[in-house]
Amino acid sequence: MTLDEKRQKELSDLGLKNLGQVNWNLTTPGLYEEAVRRREGIISHLGPMVVRTGHHTGRLPKDKFFVREPSSQDKLWWGEVNKEMSEEKFNILFHRMLAYVQGKDLFIQDCYAGADRDFRRPIRVITETAWHSLFARNMFVQIKSAEDLESHVPEFTILNVPRFQALPEMDGTHSEAFIIVNIGKKLVLIGGTHYGGEIKKSVFTIMNYLLPQERVLSMHCSANVGADGDSALFFGLSGTGKTSLSADPERKLVGDDEHGWCKKGIFNFEGGCYAKVIRLSPEAEPEIYETTRRFGTVLENVGIDQQTRRVDLNDDSLTENTRAAYPISHIPSALRSGVCGHPKNVVMLTCDAFGVMPPIARLSPAQAEYHFLTGYTAKVAGTEAGVTKPTATFSTCFGAPFMALPPPVYAELLRERIQKHQVTCWLINTGWAGDPAGRVGRMSIRYSRAMVKAALTGALDNVPFEKDPVFGLEMPTQCPGVPPEILNPRNMASDPAEYDQRAHKLADDFRRNFKPFEKDVPEEVKKVMG
Repeated sequence: MTLDEKRQKELSDLGLKNLGQVNWNLTTPGLYEEAVRRREGIISHLGPMVVRTGHHTGRLPKDKFFVREPSSQDKLWWGEVNKEMSEEKFNILFHRMLAYVQGKDLFIQDCYAGADRDFRRPIRVITETAWHSLFARNMFVQIKSAEDLESHVPEFTILNVPRFQALPEMDGTHSEAFIIVNIGKKLVLIGGTHYGGEIKKSVFTIMNYLLPQERVLSMHCSANVGADGDSALFFGLSGTGKTSLSADPERKLVGDDEHGWCKKGIFNFEGGCYAKVIRLSPEAEPEIYETTRRFGTVLENVGIDQQTRRVDLNDDSLTENTRAAYPISHIPSALRSGVCGHPKNVVMLTCDAFGVMPPIARLSPAQAEYHFLTGYTAKVAGTEAGVTKPTATFSTCFGAPFMALPPPVYAELLRERIQKHQVTCWLINTGWAGDPAGRVGRMSIRYSRAMVKAALTGALDNVPFEKDPVFGLEMPTQCPGVPPEILNPRNMASDPAEYDQRAHKLADDFRRNFKPFEKDVPEEVKKVMG
């Protein structure tokens, strides 16, 4: 069987027939040419491709579904995060989607999810547009060998057809947009949205389903490694500084968002980065800033002058969630292999808008598991529609929307790894200290970086610590490069009595949020908050 016959059979077996031109594994220049020819985007000054995602400029968690089918239904974490769709509804929608793409041109990228050869998964991303194919080429691990491309057999296929819309009253979807994962068919359908992040996160969701069943911890975190081979993980929700604080010129970046922790060490799931670039500063984030001026980068919803073709990273007229998708090779300090040893430190980041969480605290293994399952941060006014005052947000495992299995599965693996490798764990608050957001300024990123550096280099190993009476956290009384008075947030409060009220209220929120997990964790974890 020739390569063309093999490929045609694979598409036919999937149900893709009577297609237009099928573009297999086009290179970056080839995808540029197709995207411009099809008016999907424009080339900006110095070479990035600027695209628009239309109505949807972010992820759509309410529009994501898992198909309830025999192979996975007893393993999945069903509920508000992972909503179910019947096999019957899925099949009807899928066949309409197959009918829609007949006669249409498609773009296909064959690649891997996972840098570790023992745990990587072969995937195929089929898209309706050239720029989404370029996005996939940037985000996943590219296959360089022509021979490997010819023999590539995907374990999972992602079919991304943005212009095809669901009919909610017929399909049982929340809206015209949908992201549907069918583990049994090893297939993901995406429609009704042009937002590239849905492709990236659907693959992450698949890895979160598969790898823990092989005793590999899948994590929503960034990772870097020092000159001595000492690696570190950074967990954190959007806006906490996960990307910024892991991008350290003195350390090599392993990856900025998704990793696995296996018996050999840490490995990146991706071959690229998907960075938020609104108001990106060349002084504060020089390496990421430079990617917005490189050929091959895809810029989503970034402002651009139509005459000069220069981008404006301060333009939030379309969305605050402007993004750059680029291969990790665009970062000079990146570790190209995407693989490193076991971490010496784990850093959990929060952005506390109430001003009561310590700027830095050392965590016991039980506290680390508690805060991992809690996944706390806070939204502040102006960051999201309807948010007018600081609001506590809890996203278990620092990535609830992507966790396919019950959260205790991931927590148990984290506990095992921390204990086995004697990892030191830290909580760092990049938000406010003493008084809440709106009264004082946010913690200086200079101080946050100094705290991270002190934690990773051992500079805090021999300093005195004091215990926070509300959260039970151990706070250093001194830290190189940080004024000692800010290390205990109560010292910074304009009204200590009001501070205590805020602290106790947030602690009560923690306890309420943790209730569903109490039956699945050891006794010492239950007692973390008393």
